[in-house]
Amino acid sequence: MDFQLNDEHRMLVESVRAFVEQEIGPHEAEVDRTGEVPEELGERITQRALEMGFYAPNLPESVGGGGLDYASLALFERELGKTSYGLHGYVHRPSEILMACEGGQIERYLTPCVRAEKKECFALTEPGAGSDIMSMSTRAVRDGDDYLINGSKHFISCAGVPDFAIVFAATGVDQTPKGERKRVTAFLVDRGDRGFDIRRGPRCAAQRAYHTYQLTFDDCRVSAGQILGEEGTGFELAEKWLKMGRVWVAAGCCGKMERLLGLATEWAASRKQFGRPIGHFQGTSFKLADIATDLRGADLLVMNAATKADQGIMAPEDAAMAKLFASEALGRAADHTIQIHGGMGLMEDLPIERLWRDARLDRIWDGTSEIQRHIIARSLLRPLGA
Repeated sequence: MDFQLNDEHRMLVESVRAFVEQEIGPHEAEVDRTGEVPEELGERITQRALEMGFYAPNLPESVGGGGLDYASLALFERELGKTSYGLHGYVHRPSEILMACEGGQIERYLTPCVRAEKKECFALTEPGAGSDIMSMSTRAVRDGDDYLINGSKHFISCAGVPDFAIVFAATGVDQTPKGERKRVTAFLVDRGDRGFDIRRGPRCAAQRAYHTYQLTFDDCRVSAGQILGEEGTGFELAEKWLKMGRVWVAAGCCGKMERLLGLATEWAASRKQFGRPIGHFQGTSFKLADIATDLRGADLLVMNAATKADQGIMAPEDAAMAKLFASEALGRAADHTIQIHGGMGLMEDLPIERLWRDARLDRIWDGTSEIQRHIIARSLLRPLGA
């Protein structure tokens, strides 16, 4: 496949890169130090994103979104990935599963998200059920025309405080050829609804300004009209979000790797030991070569997955391979860059220690590296009946 950028792609990359450098970059160190994004700063980033046409870039133009194809979105996420999620999260990419909104849900949830009037969170992960969706314990029981939701979610991330949650809950059990399977349904639940409590989760060592929340549901009553899609289709909706989400994580990893490579190369060329730039020594130069090679491979995997998604033929293993390789390559790149810088690499004067901490999270969220390997291995074994 040919992944050469066309003129439109280059213009997009240059525009987003300039936006990141001007609107986000100057604030990343401070928000990491405090663990908070001031409300006025978040609002300013969102307003500038709206003015630039960067807000809701993934949703179709028919609903007011940017209408970017997946290849363009990968490039978009690559540039944003160079900096803090806590800040670039205000350049919001609403969950594409909101396109399942119908009737009054469109004006109540979808349209406000496109206009930056509301922000959602994706509430799937639970304390006892991370990547294993079928082990979720959150239940929604029918009560007349309503449902009563009970359970909890954690590690639910959002830039700022979400206005509503897309909550996944079991609404029954279905019989399948492989045995019983939980019937998972997605609900739209507003912050402030009785029985719905949302509070800040623990502080994380990575992406410190990008908050996680703990959600608790205690007989939270929602109407059947709050079901997103149809009853029992929650698993399929979640899979759509997770598959592309893994590609976007991988694209962001490529952006971080490019930034690290630039820092490492500049230091290797300017820092002298024994009368020569340290880049002349193989112990340093080979690390640069490894980062550059990993970056090329990660970029190709990301663009392969995104191009297949545009063609409607992306398989789960395509996204899994991109996320697995890119996230683990980023970890290697961050470690190499610190080693090249020596002690200075761990000092807060440089962004490297922050990028190193942030990189660790990419091997965990949106499915751990182990889950990605499971998906890839399954794709190899299933055709053989194993």
